[in-house]
Amino acid sequence: MGHGHHHHEHLTDTAADVPEALDLSIPDSELSPADVSRRGFLRGAGLLGAGAAASVIATPGAAHAHGPGGDHGRTGGFQWLSGDHHIHTQYSSDAMYRVLDQARHGRANGLDWMVITDHGSVAHAKIGVEKVNPDIVATREELKDLLVFQGLEWNIPAAEHATVFVHPGRNEVAVLKEFENAYDGTVKNAGASTPENEALAVAGIKFLGDAVRQRRIDGALFLANHPARRGIDSPHEIRAWRDADPSVAVGFEGAPGHQAAGIPGPIGNGGGRGFYEGSPSSASFPGYPLESYRTWGGFDWMTSTVGGLWDSLLAEGKAWWISANSDSHVNFLDVATRGPNSDFAANGKYNDPVYGGQVLTEAGDFWPGQYSRTNVGAASFSYRAVMDGLRAGRVWVDHGGLINGLDVRARVAGDRRATSGTPLGGVMRVRRGTTVELTIDIDLATGPNWAQFVPTLARVDVIAGTVTGPVTDRDTFTAPNTKVVKSYEVSGGTGRVSFTYSFGHVDQPFYVRVRGTDGKRSAPGLMGAAVDPAGPAMDVLGDADPWQDLWFYGNPIWVLPS
Repeated sequence: MGHGHHHHEHLTDTAADVPEALDLSIPDSELSPADVSRRGFLRGAGLLGAGAAASVIATPGAAHAHGPGGDHGRTGGFQWLSGDHHIHTQYSSDAMYRVLDQARHGRANGLDWMVITDHGSVAHAKIGVEKVNPDIVATREELKDLLVFQGLEWNIPAAEHATVFVHPGRNEVAVLKEFENAYDGTVKNAGASTPENEALAVAGIKFLGDAVRQRRIDGALFLANHPARRGIDSPHEIRAWRDADPSVAVGFEGAPGHQAAGIPGPIGNGGGRGFYEGSPSSASFPGYPLESYRTWGGFDWMTSTVGGLWDSLLAEGKAWWISANSDSHVNFLDVATRGPNSDFAANGKYNDPVYGGQVLTEAGDFWPGQYSRTNVGAASFSYRAVMDGLRAGRVWVDHGGLINGLDVRARVAGDRRATSGTPLGGVMRVRRGTTVELTIDIDLATGPNWAQFVPTLARVDVIAGTVTGPVTDRDTFTAPNTKVVKSYEVSGGTGRVSFTYSFGHVDQPFYVRVRGTDGKRSAPGLMGAAVDPAGPAMDVLGDADPWQDLWFYGNPIWVLPS
């Protein structure tokens, strides 16, 4: 085992007093109308009072309590299950693999769960949803140690794409088919950025929540895919999706798939990671900067910018999580091609792939689990537990196998019991003045990744920001109080490294999240070096080798003194 690192630092810029709206000792009747409104919003967001953590509720009848020891003694004992929620098959017009092919590769690459997400389309809505299901069912039977969800890639009305998936069961096909026929932007010709189409997207998310409450399905989740790629997912739309039903709309891709697209020529595509290669169009949100149309260290600009759009949601108190996945369509260095005599228009699928005789060096995708992982802290190996873990935000993501494991907890100072502390996605409620610490335990990489090297973690950053309540402008995409508060250098070693960061005596609500890097590429963040001195660098088209720039990100934890 390598030597552990133990450090103590204090968060600066803490306000002297908690805002009145957040001080529950002050009754509503003594607050100003603005503070009453703010308090009501925070209650609704699950960040105050009896409703704390309501925004990270589980499926009906399985709500999670959060806070110290709130996971009923299982806090130290999650099963961390790696997965991928964005995978295409021969039932997508721009892909070619069988469900079983994707599943076998995913399992070989260490995945425990995956979601099949063929493109929403007229053909898919009419025949694809039903046709792919027997293949998924057969794959579940063949690979008992892999959880295979059925979902689809939703063309969000007025916006980009999203993964939508449901818990397996007798109605999984019926609910997805109804959803796609009634709410898909392509099927309904509802792609334009109009208020009516934005409302249709909200209605689609509510439909999924209603299907769960009516017990038609045991769970449904929505995660927006490649959210900054075309600039058409505006901040107010993202807020509207989340607010439509926080038990369904839980997050977006922190890092898009298509990461192999950045491998330089001649051996690779030589493009942009994630195929983030575009520029604004008339449909794009005009407030976004040009830098948002590129990835940063392989991560979407909304996630990678400290004090940016993701942080603006977290600073409001909105539970909103990040993921990472392959978006696998056609995979780098494969030698397959679509089956001969395919008629996708008639059959809703391509014939089974065959040997194509040439290496696909220009393909932009990795197999599931080959490069990107979404790691979920689950109570057990089950479909429900994976969905509950995703919904609760017990998730960290990484590229290239940068680390083997991550355990981050907010704790009352000195409490090191394995069963205590608030994990990723959790809400820690403490008395004002309590000394709160963050503990970070990282299992370093031990074996080679697909590119045949053992990744080396070079640095870990602690990022924190105050919870400021609801924004007046729902197109806000900055969080001015969020910044990197501490960076830890990791000096080699094997096994586990540990860090402790002290927030001192806490008297105002805040959140904290962590990220780490191999340290090969960095640059000051878009908000300036005072906010993020050494963040990910913007990826350059044609020179963005994904294996030379590895990061992990954890989801946030909130600390709410009262």
